[in-house]
Amino acid sequence: MSLLYVLAAFLITLPIAAVGFYTRKNAAGIGFCVALSVPAWYIGQKIPVIGAPVAGIAVGIIASNLFGIHDSLKSGIQAGSKKILQMGIVLLGFQMNLNNLTALGANALYLIASVMATSFLAARFAGAAAGVSRNGKILVGVGSAICGGSAIAAAAPVIEASDDEVASAISTIFLFNVIAALVFPVIGHFVVMSDIRFGMWAGSAINDTSSVVAAGYSFSEAAGKTATVVKLIRTLMIMPVVLGLALLQGKQKAGARANLTKIFPWFVAGFLFACVANSTNILPSAATSLWGQTGKFFIITAMVAIGCGANLKTLLKQGGGTVLLGFCCSASVALVSLFVQALLEIR
Repeated sequence: MSLLYVLAAFLITLPIAAVGFYTRKNAAGIGFCVALSVPAWYIGQKIPVIGAPVAGIAVGIIASNLFGIHDSLKSGIQAGSKKILQMGIVLLGFQMNLNNLTALGANALYLIASVMATSFLAARFAGAAAGVSRNGKILVGVGSAICGGSAIAAAAPVIEASDDEVASAISTIFLFNVIAALVFPVIGHFVVMSDIRFGMWAGSAINDTSSVVAAGYSFSEAAGKTATVVKLIRTLMIMPVVLGLALLQGKQKAGARANLTKIFPWFVAGFLFACVANSTNILPSAATSLWGQTGKFFIITAMVAIGCGANLKTLLKQGGGTVLLGFCCSASVALVSLFVQALLEIR
């Protein structure tokens, strides 16, 4: 993300801060989060393996727990952690291309489906053993299954997860992303994997895009390209998973006859529209690129807001169980990916 894109995103965000999501009392808090998003973006650029969203949460936690948040900012921060997050997810769709679904054929889809099922099962059973909350299990499971922080960000408002739960899940996913980016290439070279096999392993078993790219291209250029395509296909799975979570959440709240219009996460419909628009090339590439980068900036802003609303003591208290869950999900996904590739005779 170049500085030009960040400045453009910043200018687009300012009117939102001024309007304050229909109430003047929100403007100051949203503007505060936008301002803190700039150093978080800079950290993400300088240290890609950390990433700006994780840096955003860290900046927010520091601002909240070390310096405190004035009462006049809290309403806007709460709006930022929900509304800006949803807007960011919609805009991210302009960087997704549905044509990637056919790029690697059926084998990639089988592999991704296996990995997703494994992550959800591991989250359910390992999470129960580790004493992680229902929302915590869902967020770590979704993050491990699909695409790390972006998937957690998309699922969080649907299941009404707290800021502490979101921050804990993203921090856990980040930890295992960094480990995977460093360890996967070593293992790949040690067992003499082919470029295609390593690329599919990295793309299906590592969560965050930056870590997938780092691991893939450190192995080889061909592996990096394969890993990136597989990762993008995984990212598209956000839509059906979030819709499924919305239906489950609705049933828990209102019974089996829950009104779909009330529980449907409409921002996912916006995300799908953006994906289709980008895939069919009906919009100028410069526009979709700008909107996609703006979406990334919105995600950073939302993560800052979530960090501001998180309680450091609660995070530290919950950390052990969530980290254990993250390890179980990450290890299970990595092993199952290799096993399924062997079954599919991917060489």
